[in-house]
Amino acid sequence: MTQVKTLQVTFDKFIEWLPENSLSNYELHDGVIVEMPKPTGKHSIVTGFLIEELVLTIIQMSKRGIWTIPRESIVKPTNEKSGYEPDIIVLDQDVISSEPRWERESIIENAMSVKLIVEVVSTNWRDDYHKKLADYEEMGIPEYWIVDYAALGGRGLIGNPKQPTISVYQLIEGEYQVSQFRQGSRILSPTFTELNLTADQIFLLGSRE
Repeated sequence: MTQVKTLQVTFDKFIEWLPENSLSNYELHDGVIVEMPKPTGKHSIVTGFLIEELVLTIIQMSKRGIWTIPRESIVKPTNEKSGYEPDIIVLDQDVISSEPRWERESIIENAMSVKLIVEVVSTNWRDDYHKKLADYEEMGIPEYWIVDYAALGGRGLIGNPKQPTISVYQLIEGEYQVSQFRQGSRILSPTFTELNLTADQIFLLGSRE
């Protein structure tokens, strides 16, 4: 992750600054614009597989055309100093019409528009486990997954010795409660109740040479 500008900027200034048709992705972290690491091949494969599984589940739950996964979007937390582009975000079309900046700028400000956010862990794992987790919780995002297929997170987060872990955070009374899924586990989602997916399926993709 590379810091692009050292001067503090607001969320609106960040949106104004974002270059069009850039080959790089940028986020705003506590007022600082950062260039995000390029995804590896395995990261892209895991992300793509998860999108496929979520879309299949959306269809099975008769939510096709209601719950949707956009190609890109920016989530604006409540602190006005950060802006994130999740690896995967599932939006509710029945609610998103109330988003004032969605049609023009693909910006999500209302947690009610979101069914799920997924971050697939890369080298900047601290952002996923700490910064984004705290901001999504404060926003009120109902469900947040951290998919750590390569066991990059800290030992206090994924065990000692480290092991690949999928952490599913559910918002309950304003706070996240986490369920963790490791080898041999079926992933349980409070939102995607018909999801038929095991942690091993994800870990296998991430371990292939």
